[in-house]
Amino acid sequence: MKQIVFTEAAPAAIGPYSQATAFDKLLFTSGQIPLDPKTGEIVAGGIAEQSRRVLENLKAVLEAGGSACGQVLKTTCFLADMADFAAFNAVYAEYFGEQSPARSCVAVKTLPKNVLVEVEAIALRA
Repeated sequence: MKQIVFTEAAPAAIGPYSQATAFDKLLFTSGQIPLDPKTGEIVAGGIAEQSRRVLENLKAVLEAGGSACGQVLKTTCFLADMADFAAFNAVYAEYFGEQSPARSCVAVKTLPKNVLVEVEAIALRA
């Protein structure tokens, strides 16, 4: 049975979607952008700061859905500029380490609120 996941530890959806949807042993997250969940504002700084906020938001949604970074099977990462690829990877590695999930990473023309990065995931639930 489908279950909608919500946590106040991550930003509320800014459109008609949920933070994540769980089905059986799988969790599908919506894309997380670098919004501070307390203020709803984009975090200050460049790609490193925005990437860290995105991954903290993703981690909070994963945990609310009964999962964790180590249970992620696949991520899709969107960058506003592929020149940020190396800096993004440095932060991403802090969260996924040597057991990194499968991943797609693409540059896109524009992201919501003109942020620099967005990440979504598919994970196993405990």
